[in-house]
Amino acid sequence: MTALSVFLLAVSVASVLAESNVYFREQFEDGDAWTSRWVESKHKSDYGKFVLSAGKFHGDAEKDMGLQTSQDARFYSMSSRFDDFSNQGQPLVIQFTVKHEQSIDCGGGYIKLFPSGLSQEELHGDSVYNIMFGPDICGPGTKKVHVIFNYKGKNHLINKDIRCKDDEFTHLYTLIVNPDNTYEVKIDNKKVESGSLEDDWDVLPPKKVKDPEAMKPEDWDEKETVPDPEDKKPEEWDKPENIPDPDAKKPEDWDDEMDGEWEPPMVTNPDYKGEWKPREIDNPAYKGKWVHPEIDNPEYTADPEIYKYDSVGVMGLDLWQVKSGTIFDNFLITNDPNLAEEIGNDTWGQTKDPEKKMKDSQEDEERKKREEDDQGRKEEPKEEGEEEVKQEEDEEDEEDEEEEEEDLEEEEEEEEEGTDSQLKDEL
Repeated sequence: MTALSVFLLAVSVASVLAESNVYFREQFEDGDAWTSRWVESKHKSDYGKFVLSAGKFHGDAEKDMGLQTSQDARFYSMSSRFDDFSNQGQPLVIQFTVKHEQSIDCGGGYIKLFPSGLSQEELHGDSVYNIMFGPDICGPGTKKVHVIFNYKGKNHLINKDIRCKDDEFTHLYTLIVNPDNTYEVKIDNKKVESGSLEDDWDVLPPKKVKDPEAMKPEDWDEKETVPDPEDKKPEEWDKPENIPDPDAKKPEDWDDEMDGEWEPPMVTNPDYKGEWKPREIDNPAYKGKWVHPEIDNPEYTADPEIYKYDSVGVMGLDLWQVKSGTIFDNFLITNDPNLAEEIGNDTWGQTKDPEKKMKDSQEDEERKKREEDDQGRKEEPKEEGEEEVKQEEDEEDEEDEEEEEEDLEEEEEEEEEGTDSQLKDEL
C-alpha cells in the first residue's frame, strides 16, 4: 500500500468518525404543528399549560417562538420523542435556550433527557431520566445550573456550583459530555465549567481509603511547642488582683458602733500580672501532624464508560414554577460540539441584540408614560383649583345679579306705591 493510499484511508476513517448527527431539533417555526410532536403528561390532572409564544419582547417574532409556561404555581410535564440512539464512543451535546421574562422568583428552567422506554403520558417527577440539565432559581440563595447524571440507577449531582443567568433575557445553555469521561458546560456559547465526570461527581467510590489497620503511635507528639522547663516565676510576681482603694476615706458620719468597722472599697490592683505561665519553646519531640495512611480501596473499580447511555430517545420538560412566563426554545441534541456552537450563533446569537433593543424601547416608552402620568397628576390639583376659583366667581356673579334684581323689584314696588299715593291725593 502506497503512502498516498494510507493517507486517503486515514482521511476516510477520520471523516467517518467525525460525522455529525442531529438526533433532535425543535424551533417551533411551524405554528401549532408542535402539538403533534409534544405529548402532555396525564399523570396528574392539574399540570400547567404550555403555550406557543415569543414573549412580550423578542428579537424575531417568528424565530423566537417557543414553549411558554402560562399558569402560576403549577407543575409542568411535557415531552417530545425522537429516534433512539446511544452516545457510546461519541460526544453527547444537549443545547436549548431559556428566557425568564417574568423575572422568575422560584422555578425550574431545565430539561430532562430520558431513555426511549419512557411512557410520555405517565411522565412525572420520579420518572427515571439519564441527564437533567439547566438553570434552577429559587430566591436569592438558589441560582445554579443543574447537571445531574443517572449512573447505575442513582442520580448524582455535580460537586461544583455553576451560577446561572437570572435576568429577563434569552440565554443559551449547552452541555457537552465526551467519551473520555470529561464534560463542559457553556452559557451563551462561553465555557463556564469543565472537568472530569469521575472527579466532579461521586459516581464511583474513592480510589483510596484510610488503612483500617493503621493506628497513631502512642508516643507520637503533635504539640509544636512546650513550656520552657528552665523558666522560673519572678519573686515579685504574686500580687493580689484587688486591693483596698488607697484614696478612699472614712465618711465623717460613720458610726463604728452603729455601722460596724469601716473598710475601704476594693479596686483593681495595677501591679497584678495574672497567673504566671512559663514561656513556650519549640518541642524537641515534635513529629508533626499524624496523617492516617491510605490504601487502595478494594471497592473501587474504574469505569471508562461513565458517560455512556445505551438508550436516549425523549426530551422532556418536567418542572415546577411559582411565577409563570418562562420560554423554552432552540432544542438541540447532537454529537458535534462545533455544530452546536454554530447553531447557537445562528439562532440565539442573531436575536439576542434585537431582543434587548426591543426591551429597552419598551422600558423607554413605559418611563415616558410614567412621567406623563406623574405630570398629569401634578397639574390636576392646579386645574381643580382654577375651576374652584372660577366656580366661586360665577357664584358671586349670580349673587350680585340676584341682589340687583331684588333692588329693581324694590324700586318698582316703591314707584307703584308712590303712584298709588298720588292718585289717592288727586282724588
